[in-house]
Amino acid sequence: MNRERFAWIASLTLICLLAFNLPGTLAQRDDEYSFVRVLVDIQRQVTNNYVDTVDVNQLREAAINGMLSQLDPYSVYVPPAQQESFDRMLDGSFRGVGIQLDQLNDGTIEVVSPIDGSPAFEAGVMAGDVILKVNGEAIAGQRLEDVIKKITGQTDSTVTLTLRHTTGEIVDLTMKRQEIMVPTVKGYARNSENAWDYFVNDQPKVAYLRITQFTSDTGDKLRSAINEVLRQGMEGLILDLRFNPGGRLDQAVRIIDDFITDGVIVSTRGHNRPERVERATVPGTLPPFPLIVLVNEHSASAAEIVAGSLKDNHRALVIGERTYGKGSVQELIPLDGDNGELKLTVAYYYLPSGRLVHRKKDATDWGVEPQIIVPMDDQQEQEMMRQRFQQEQYHRPVANGASTQPATAATTQDVVDPQLHQAVTTMVGLIILQRTPQTPAQAVQPLATTQPTTAAPKTTDDSTDVPATAPVELPAETERPTTAPTDSPSTAPQP
Repeated sequence: MNRERFAWIASLTLICLLAFNLPGTLAQRDDEYSFVRVLVDIQRQVTNNYVDTVDVNQLREAAINGMLSQLDPYSVYVPPAQQESFDRMLDGSFRGVGIQLDQLNDGTIEVVSPIDGSPAFEAGVMAGDVILKVNGEAIAGQRLEDVIKKITGQTDSTVTLTLRHTTGEIVDLTMKRQEIMVPTVKGYARNSENAWDYFVNDQPKVAYLRITQFTSDTGDKLRSAINEVLRQGMEGLILDLRFNPGGRLDQAVRIIDDFITDGVIVSTRGHNRPERVERATVPGTLPPFPLIVLVNEHSASAAEIVAGSLKDNHRALVIGERTYGKGSVQELIPLDGDNGELKLTVAYYYLPSGRLVHRKKDATDWGVEPQIIVPMDDQQEQEMMRQRFQQEQYHRPVANGASTQPATAATTQDVVDPQLHQAVTTMVGLIILQRTPQTPAQAVQPLATTQPTTAAPKTTDDSTDVPATAPVELPAETERPTTAPTDSPSTAPQP
């Protein structure tokens, strides 16, 4: 009898110890259920006794959002009704006006960048704008997710945003919501046949490619464009990541891997996530042509990873201004019972040098610092964006026999984009230094202080013609191992 009693007491003691010491067991679950019971009780009291009729579903969603409001602006709840549009946004297609937003520490809703060709872009929304009202309703004090819901809506419906430009001017801009199909890889300008003209300098041949954001096919599109300019005799490449709000980490990793043969690409670490290190692989690596990456304060997330990793791996020279500092990883976590999904920040990005990209509160060091700093003020950025918009527009077909010269033939206008001008000037020097001793050394005409242009191959007399370097060989098409992580972090959802 005593033995039976002793065994019963010992078993009970062991159960109690396990319950209070093992994570996720009875003690923790009881605490979680106690919290849920309080929520349910509050909901019942409000539903039964509040002076007006309430929407229970709105109450529940507000409770979830209240919890997430204690985290960063990128951690959001996606209810079932919004999952389809949210997933389309990650894949580069969504309904809205096409702006990337961020919520600053003081609660201000700021435009990181309008998406090229979107209704917001065409209406005149600019990077750095602050949203004050949506359809006449002030949004001060509201969460980023709530503001996005107000901006989004049915296709072909209109929305009016009250914005404060960086100049201090307050404007009302009305735009029509559309299905946004995002072209993510662009050249410098459209020629008369509406094909991309990729070259900003012809002797030597300097190509220009711009990534607007990182979606599911950006890596393939960029690789295709690079192969095309290599076939056309490219000697150096300028990769423009300015005003790029980021997107999918797997595509950033894929693109970096195309440029380097070994070494760390990026690593991620979090509170409950083991360190994950992405490394470069040899198959499919592009030839080692000179590479310059352009960034500015609106380059964020995946754009910062590409610029920072190529810089740390000594593969590219970075020119421009310090980047935005959005270096957190979000995972989409499906919730039980088809109750939507949770986009939750789970880790931070770290560059190969160990540098943290993310800008934390009160931080003095963040993002990617260019090796050559070329500042641009707000007016210069606006002029550059206007010129870019004009260069990228489709032109009307020309009649037979009409001139087929590119629309961006050389002009004598002042420099509109000093960062690109610096990149072209620097690239010409890099190409000349790289040329083999066997190549006759001949003078290159100095760049005038004019905006780099995308003229057709220029005709020069024999005395000033600069010999091109040997053609760059394209790598053989090989099967590349997948190195991309499965997470698809992004900045805040785009309305």
